[in-house]
Amino acid sequence: MPELRATMVESEFHRIRRLPPYVFAEVNRLKAAARAAGRDVIDFGMGNPDMASPPHVVAKLVETVQDPRTHRYSNSKGIPGLRKAIAGYYQRRFTVDLDPESEVIVTLGSKEGLANLAQAISSPGDVILVPNPSYPIHAFGFMIAGAAIRHIPPCEPEQFLATLERAYKHSVPAPIALIVNYPSNPTAEVRDLDFYGEIVEFARSRGMYVLSDVAYAEIYFNDKPPPSILQIPGARDIAVEFGSLSKTYSMPGWRVGYAVGCRKLITALGRVKSYLDYGAFTPIQVAAIAALNGPQDCVAEFRATYKRRRDVLIEGLASAGWQVPSPEASMFAWAPIPERFRHLGSLDFSKLLLEKSNVAVAPGIGFGEYGDTHVRLALVENTDRIRQAVRNLKPLFGG
Repeated sequence: MPELRATMVESEFHRIRRLPPYVFAEVNRLKAAARAAGRDVIDFGMGNPDMASPPHVVAKLVETVQDPRTHRYSNSKGIPGLRKAIAGYYQRRFTVDLDPESEVIVTLGSKEGLANLAQAISSPGDVILVPNPSYPIHAFGFMIAGAAIRHIPPCEPEQFLATLERAYKHSVPAPIALIVNYPSNPTAEVRDLDFYGEIVEFARSRGMYVLSDVAYAEIYFNDKPPPSILQIPGARDIAVEFGSLSKTYSMPGWRVGYAVGCRKLITALGRVKSYLDYGAFTPIQVAAIAALNGPQDCVAEFRATYKRRRDVLIEGLASAGWQVPSPEASMFAWAPIPERFRHLGSLDFSKLLLEKSNVAVAPGIGFGEYGDTHVRLALVENTDRIRQAVRNLKPLFGG
């Protein structure tokens, strides 16, 4: 009966029909069944940070929530103090000066901001250029809004501009916007300022907007922090950038993100949000100010923890017979399916890992058809659990 109801819903509502079945739902169902049967599942599937939010941020939330005046409706574009704190972060981190009033808006996580900006700037039939594989909301936010998606398949960094040019030339009508996401979810790729300079020049010359997602900008493992597209001269005329406190400060459930940059796009997003929400709960926003303006030791500690986990995971998988590139940034490893399992595709391979090894991963097909040769592993288990996962996997890989 639930399956019948779901089918009826999908056939009746146009926007629902445009969405494919949620690939991760099947893996989640099998994972829940395994746990219900008493199996110890080691879960690398969801990028859901497991470390506690910083104590001083939690303390500020508790302090602020004691004041009943903070229990009222907030501000849909974010309280002034938080917008100033976000602008301050951009000045310190990227040497980018932003006007908190016109170039900064607070969102309910970056996912909400991306989806609502899609509603604000696209019409049915508009074309958006989106890398594939990519974080699902990058494509489906615009699909829900009625836009058409032109995918940019995987390529080497030096080939990206040529690939982008081909996608642009073969799109009718001409694309109105391009999505970029570095460090990337799911691929963990990073790009430098030269890359962003080429993107800005490309977009400006064609009258396109650029939407940049930098949710993982503070999770990097070398001495080169990932840059912002807004560091490029003229980028603020056409580009808006989305960020989040979820990963930087291990605050995923708090749902605090932001969009910054192009005044025209920020104004459009604010207009839509004014009809849809009253902003995050004020004590959460005040606590977010404490995160951005307070001591940053916690950020370095989170980064170091992810690096340790990365090293244990990559070295362990290699010892088990699974060669996975070591990511330079993000909280993910983008793992190619070993050749002898490649015929399964990412969904069935994910099921095999769960069935035989009690290890849950995210199938690459969930991030686009070009991701079907990979699975994504999130660094959300501690090092002891990672070592246990490696032991579980060794019989399967013959390591």
